[in-house]
Amino acid sequence: MFEDIFLRKKAVLEKLDAYGFRKIRNHRKYDTDMLNGEFRLEITIGKNSVPDTKLTEIATGEEYVLYKTDAVGTFVGEVRTTVTNILQDIADRCYETAVFKAEQSVALIAYVREKYGDELEYSWDKFPDNAVWRRKDNEKWYGALLTVSRRKLGVPSDEIVEIIDLRTVPEVMEDLIDNTRFFPGWHMNKKHWYTIILDGTVSTDEICRRVDESYLLAK
Repeated sequence: MFEDIFLRKKAVLEKLDAYGFRKIRNHRKYDTDMLNGEFRLEITIGKNSVPDTKLTEIATGEEYVLYKTDAVGTFVGEVRTTVTNILQDIADRCYETAVFKAEQSVALIAYVREKYGDELEYSWDKFPDNAVWRRKDNEKWYGALLTVSRRKLGVPSDEIVEIIDLRTVPEVMEDLIDNTRFFPGWHMNKKHWYTIILDGTVSTDEICRRVDESYLLAK
């Protein structure tokens, strides 16, 4: 019910620890009393960064679940609002924007940040899952991360994947495109841009090298 609070966000473990979360195996847990001590809220955050909540009535020790349902009423509304406010505070203080979560996407974002000092720019309100890297000296794009259906790349699948668009020169484009590892640039000029699906088909090392080439071509 509270997933929208954490949409396109990723937990920052150091911030969770500072907030008061405890590490238990592969999870972080946090407990707090609410509504004048009537309830204890337990929040568990796992690998997917979306919290799971458990609310217990302290006097009886019984779990209270109505706030997770469509139940209406003054009291359940107050409970739901209180839980929402607590989760929103955690999202604001302990999470960062993280549209792209594929392993290769995360690695490429870290690579570009370390080598070029560039962060992704989210420039389109209508397309919040799309972002670009831009050179600082001339503001030209040299890479883009996007989320699309494989079918839009000509692959017979509706699976949503993360992709990267990179620059190349027209004279090598024809030999490069094989529609298996390299595809015509999605939403880009197909004479100068090509696409790689970030699913491991092309190694991260090779993609990093191609990011460098694209950066130079954007000069």
